[in-house]
Amino acid sequence: MTKKIIFTEKAPKAIGPYSQGVVAGNTLYISGQVPLNPETSSLIEGDISSQTKQVISNIENICIEAGASLSNIVKLNIYLTDLSNFSNVNEVMQERFVEPYPARATVEVAGLPLGVEIEMDAIVYLNE
Repeated sequence: MTKKIIFTEKAPKAIGPYSQGVVAGNTLYISGQVPLNPETSSLIEGDISSQTKQVISNIENICIEAGASLSNIVKLNIYLTDLSNFSNVNEVMQERFVEPYPARATVEVAGLPLGVEIEMDAIVYLNE
């Protein structure tokens, strides 16, 4: 099996030894994305909704680079430092995703890289 590394300037550069995305077969695995603006490399200021929108935009841009879209996501993992933000994240999800929605897990964690409040990673099916 060969792996293809996915990189786009429209998503934040990796802040560690990992790739933005990796294609194996017809599956794209997207690394955890945090609310970093790829143009400024700075964290998004504002509420959890603004942060969630940036994270989803980062994921979407990695999908586009691989020839996919948000509708190709089959599994989405969401990590929150405060589960009381769950409903706000759901509202943004409903704005950005259409049915059928991806499978999803949302978990509260003690901390995330750069002290952010949200991180998401995704598994994406690539049409052949």
